[in-house]
Amino acid sequence: MPQTVCSGTMFTTSSGFSPHLACAEPGEEEEEGAPQEGPGPAACLADGPPITSASLETLIQNLVPTADYYPEKAYVFTFLLSARLFIPPSELLSRVCEQCIKQQQLDQSPLDTVKVRKFGPKILQLLTEWTETFPSDFRDEKMVGHLKDIIHRIAPCDEAYWKTLNQMLQKLSQRLALLSQGEESIVKVSLNASSISDKLVAFKTKPPPIQKDILSICNDPYMLAQQLTHVELEHLRHIGPEEFVQAFVQKDPLDGTQQPSFSEQKKKTTNLEAYVRWFNRLCYLVATEICMPAKKKQRATMIEFFIDVARECFNIGNFNSLMAIISGMNMTPVSRLKKTWSKTKTAKFFILEHQMDPTGNFYNYRTALRGAAHRSQTANSNRERIVIPFFSLLIKDIYFLNEGCANRLPNGHVNFEKFMELARQVGEFMTWKQVECPFEEDRAILHYLHTAPIFSEDGLYLASYESESPENQVEKDRWKALRSNVLAKT
Repeated sequence: MPQTVCSGTMFTTSSGFSPHLACAEPGEEEEEGAPQEGPGPAACLADGPPITSASLETLIQNLVPTADYYPEKAYVFTFLLSARLFIPPSELLSRVCEQCIKQQQLDQSPLDTVKVRKFGPKILQLLTEWTETFPSDFRDEKMVGHLKDIIHRIAPCDEAYWKTLNQMLQKLSQRLALLSQGEESIVKVSLNASSISDKLVAFKTKPPPIQKDILSICNDPYMLAQQLTHVELEHLRHIGPEEFVQAFVQKDPLDGTQQPSFSEQKKKTTNLEAYVRWFNRLCYLVATEICMPAKKKQRATMIEFFIDVARECFNIGNFNSLMAIISGMNMTPVSRLKKTWSKTKTAKFFILEHQMDPTGNFYNYRTALRGAAHRSQTANSNRERIVIPFFSLLIKDIYFLNEGCANRLPNGHVNFEKFMELARQVGEFMTWKQVECPFEEDRAILHYLHTAPIFSEDGLYLASYESESPENQVEKDRWKALRSNVLAKT
């Protein structure tokens, strides 16, 4: 069925995170500031033990590079992703820069050129990773100010640092421009997507179609699956890793208050929400295309067409479109069309339903996803690298990871093991979304997918009842009410 952005009421089972993720017992004491070892996945510092928990101050210190030390890339990604739950990115960068200035004595004159030349490449590497992985953080002018300040301090020791600064700012500007353009285009598409007036199907006497159908635009299931993959990858491309964290902001368990970084600014989950809206639109588009035709044979043909499209999506590795199509075909206005379904070959549909069966916490789907992920890792072409997960389930997995494990342990330490698992799941997604779509765009099909009018829920029921009469009193009453509403509007 169509999805909504994650909330506590929409989930029924926990899933997707390591059973090793456990909080310390309430009476357990740990040395303040000392990284802790433990079972399960963990990030390591360079030549250091795995970290499962530590104070926020210690974690910040471990992020700060020196002339002889640079944190592992996995640690950098994990901490930059999760730290925003405890401290705004601008404050984090400020504290990193302050520690760099103090440790490297960058506020003194003259500078120790030899020391700074050893330190310079490492702080530039950290800033490069930050701007490349979390560019939206730098929409905040304070972030850009901190970046410029620290590089200005080391630049007198090496002219190359000025060039690096200019290149970094230029690339950052390009990334932010692309992000803004993508967000604007997604919003524009959402606004242009219209709905069919419900009155157009009221009391219909089997007239000619009131709009083009998908078969008049594309009658090749493989081609349509390719274009759906274009849409999916375009949406994925604009979802930043920070949106997964910002979607699940919690109160600090230590004092019960909302973290300042989110009480003072709106959560930025625009792209994530737009992707959920796309899933819902595709569900309703499928249902509309099936309920719209006046003749039973045409409806049956449409059902079989979408079954073939869904199968091609599965073969491509586009599980999100696959689930949207199945969800649309399982909506009550479609599933109740028994006479229509009796004219279709449903064996392939049942196989696809089995693949996406929620039983066993979507065991069959997760097995297929692992297979697609393995294929992607060993692929020689972008065609084989495509992995588009069922997005709502990914969100649920992250939601339950967030709900099932506290952000902080009883002693106040950050539960870093939890955030390592979060980073693993988000990191997988980040890898998948970077694949370039290998299929040629068909603008006519893409335009139709984005703008073809769709029925509202009431419109779907009305079209369904007009196609196949109500079978019981409940359906008759609803049909009567819907027809009355349409008459009242006209």
